[in-house]
Amino acid sequence: MKIRYIAAWFLATALTGCGDKFLRVIPETALSSGIFFTSQNDFQQAVNAAYVPLRQMFNERAWILEEMHSDNTYYARNVLYGAVDATENVADFAIPTAAGVTANDNVLVQYRLNYQIISRANQILVLIDDVEFDEVAKNNLKGQALFLRAFAYFDLIRLFGKVPLHLEPVTSREDAALKLSTAEEVYAQIEKDATEASTLLPNKAKQEPGRATSGAAKTLLANLYLTQKKWAQVEPLMKDVITNDGYTLMPDYANAFSTTTGNKNNQESVFEIQYMEGSAGYNGNQIYRFLPSPITAAEIAPITGTANPQGTSQESNNIPTPDLIAAYETGDKRKEASIGFVTLSSSQVENKVYPYIKKYAKTHALHNNTGQNWPVYRYAEVLLFMAESLNEQGKTADAATYLNQVRNRAGLAATTASSQATMREAIFKERRVELAFENKRWFDLTRTGRVKEIIGAYGAKVKANPAAYYFPKGAVPPPNAFTVLDDYYGLPAVEAALTPHF
Repeated sequence: MKIRYIAAWFLATALTGCGDKFLRVIPETALSSGIFFTSQNDFQQAVNAAYVPLRQMFNERAWILEEMHSDNTYYARNVLYGAVDATENVADFAIPTAAGVTANDNVLVQYRLNYQIISRANQILVLIDDVEFDEVAKNNLKGQALFLRAFAYFDLIRLFGKVPLHLEPVTSREDAALKLSTAEEVYAQIEKDATEASTLLPNKAKQEPGRATSGAAKTLLANLYLTQKKWAQVEPLMKDVITNDGYTLMPDYANAFSTTTGNKNNQESVFEIQYMEGSAGYNGNQIYRFLPSPITAAEIAPITGTANPQGTSQESNNIPTPDLIAAYETGDKRKEASIGFVTLSSSQVENKVYPYIKKYAKTHALHNNTGQNWPVYRYAEVLLFMAESLNEQGKTADAATYLNQVRNRAGLAATTASSQATMREAIFKERRVELAFENKRWFDLTRTGRVKEIIGAYGAKVKANPAAYYFPKGAVPPPNAFTVLDDYYGLPAVEAALTPHF
């Protein structure tokens, strides 16, 4: 009976979302409980289902919690629309939190989506070794499940600091209420999963586009070690990826990112979330969440290129801050590729000009329906990981070699940093502009211990000059803005009601 319910659940959710080939799920009527999880195809469907929550996560929530909760982006206040408190509270560093929990909806949804991935991966991993089918295919599927579980736990532990560590399917209400594991315990499991995944998965050249690869697993593992400041363990991983995995920088930074219909999983892509424009249900709509409002159909048309442009009036988010715009050096080609500007005739902001994230503004066919992929790991970040690990080991001159590859592609001269301290700051700044709007900034602030320093100063500027941060004349941030400068979010209050351990 249990297997039948599991099979039905997977069939209901098993979208493909993994590469340019969107695999078709066998109709539910063609399966029975007696044959599910007994063949390669069954596990293929289950792995497909484990990728699915990533689409919603990166379309709706990750950018709120990991990019707009920083000094890179802010929201554009539209007093005609009213407030979106849950999202504004994230941007304002004012999330109501008590006894370690919060009712913020963004936190809840991100938490649950990660555990959906973990739950589906666990179901695969507990069964796959006992079913006989092609060994190469089995290793690939198992490696993907391990990668996805490691990926989800890495996101969770960096967001919350302590989370329940589920490694087997939950079969009862009692099993669901695990004690919170420490960061060290969760890190150890991520390391175990990502290490095994890196040995099981094929490299990019042999893997179906969009699926996790050995290079993606090694990059995730290196990111973990960087977070733990295990610098010497980052270096050999990144050297392996650089030397053996076939990635290269796209000659033009703007082409490192997919369009809505092409350039997906390109030579720079290590791992990206797959979307497909159209009516099949695989699409995203990020740019519509990011564009400032109120925007008319005529104003939005040149940005989206749709046949049916429609104006919007919602509260708008993830708007590039003046601080980020100023962070680009003169002549940096990434600025033009990443940030555009639009004049909104109906805006109550004095000059009516707003920046927007041009990086994700790819022309497409239908309003509110886009297909560009979301970059998670790019080869440029591999180079920056390598530079950081070398510098922290005292190999500053060697670090410059990798940093300069990123700078040269951007049209910039070689770095002038020559000491460990100046190189550390140069890499920190380079990550900000190279990886802008890719959900990296918040985690860079937390892992370097700079939240209070940087966000404290940023918040003071917002409160001192709201007009520079897209507030209409007379509008100001709420009184509690920039008062919650913690490194971790509170755990979701709804989940706390289901467990005695939060």
